[in-house]
Amino acid sequence: MALPPSPVVHRRFEEHVRATPDAVAVVWSGRQVTYAELDVRANRFAHLLVARGQGRGAKVGVCLDYSIDMVVAILGTLKAGAAYVPLDPAYPEARLRLLLAQVPGLALIVASPTTASMVEDGGVEVIDLEQLADDLATFPATVPDVHVTGDDLCYAVFTSGSTGTPKLTAVRHEGWFNLMNWLRLEYGLHSGSHHLVVSAFGFDLSQRALMTPLFCGATQHLMASRNFDAMLAHRMLTRYDIRVVHCASSTLYLLVDWESARGGDALARLDYILFGGEALKMERLVHFARRQDTTCTLLHQYGVAECTDVATSYDLARYRPREHDVVPVGRPAHNTAVHVLDAELREVEAGHYGEICVSGAGVGAGYLGADGPENAKFTTVDLDGTPVRLYRTGDRGRIDADGQLVVAGRMDAQVKVRGMRIDPTDVERALGRLAGIREAAVVAVPDDRGEVELNAFVVPSGKDLAEDDLRTRLLWSLPRTMLPSRFTNLLRIPLSPHGKVDRAALADICRTRRSGGESAARPGPPPVTTNQP
Repeated sequence: MALPPSPVVHRRFEEHVRATPDAVAVVWSGRQVTYAELDVRANRFAHLLVARGQGRGAKVGVCLDYSIDMVVAILGTLKAGAAYVPLDPAYPEARLRLLLAQVPGLALIVASPTTASMVEDGGVEVIDLEQLADDLATFPATVPDVHVTGDDLCYAVFTSGSTGTPKLTAVRHEGWFNLMNWLRLEYGLHSGSHHLVVSAFGFDLSQRALMTPLFCGATQHLMASRNFDAMLAHRMLTRYDIRVVHCASSTLYLLVDWESARGGDALARLDYILFGGEALKMERLVHFARRQDTTCTLLHQYGVAECTDVATSYDLARYRPREHDVVPVGRPAHNTAVHVLDAELREVEAGHYGEICVSGAGVGAGYLGADGPENAKFTTVDLDGTPVRLYRTGDRGRIDADGQLVVAGRMDAQVKVRGMRIDPTDVERALGRLAGIREAAVVAVPDDRGEVELNAFVVPSGKDLAEDDLRTRLLWSLPRTMLPSRFTNLLRIPLSPHGKVDRAALADICRTRRSGGESAARPGPPPVTTNQP
């Protein structure tokens, strides 16, 4: 799919400013700004950055709660030719200090009175747009004359990857433009495709969720809440003409549960829900997807932060349980290719498993400030005599008979339990198929002797489930060597700020229980943790 000569994201926003200046761009906490008003504020911030020498090529940290100022800071940074770095205020201060140390050449940080103290130890100037209002008013309201290309960086987000150490992965304008242009063309997004952001700011998914409506001339709705709030999200879906939501799979389960418990249909009547980011538990969505009043299209998507977040998409209406043991994630986006390669980086035959690799416009610029083995994941291989630059995701998958990508888990997710190599995701899927289980998660944790054991956490749909009963029923689908050593009933599975299963919190429950600190038969949910960016 052809892209413009300069595929620069904020240029599309500026086109809408000229075409529909009075259209509402952002709604937040009872306030709204038009496209023209937002453009003026972003232009002035961009001029400020350029005047300080912090324009093209610079990196600007943004540590703000969802607000109009956040969108001003992001657009202004892009207009200045710089790249923004999300510094999520939902993280603990210690985590933010760790992340700040990973940003090479950070120019400054945009914060607010409520977030400034979290990043004041970052070693760079921290500014507040509201406090700078008088200074900003002296700068031109016009678009700054900055030459930005599709090769320039637009943002960089943190990802823990396989090592657990935060790394900063950078995305180029061309990749981000290509993603949103594909969403616009493939799914017909338009000026009425109003969005609601429900994911944490530091999540890679949130970057396209924030910008896509402005790319399409629609309205961006923001929740006045630092952490995900299902009640507030559903209230906004009911009150406003929101048509599109992007979220992690676990966040979608919570939204579905909220709507199902209260008998509403605001979620069901959306145009699109785009979700993914972790293994799908289809049993959590079957009833919602098959409800007569569910008219929205559920798009199960796959991607990684290193490749502009989305590589493939699958319409869940095509899912047939008897045909799919694992729900596919679909076919590639425009100007994107997916390769399944063996250990020697050769393409495997259709239907065979291998490592999922992504090539095309979405492949990012690599990890900033890193020159070790992690950057080797961005590599060039020879495919059919053609050199192809790609990113090795570390995910295991195959292409099914319909040409759809199926993700089976991580290449490095297998753990050795009693001498056998096991992928905990396989155990989770088996548990999820058992009657009486609403949701399940499995973690591998060393016991007191250092031997790895599987611990299963289940959310029952009714009364608590007995360990012996679960083991007996699992033996119908799993070998004895794959049975968890412990089963724990939970009220709900804990989520990280990004809306994914917080496996570190589950592992902490195992360690606490082993040390004698957990005695309840059915512990409540552990607190939301922020140990993973």
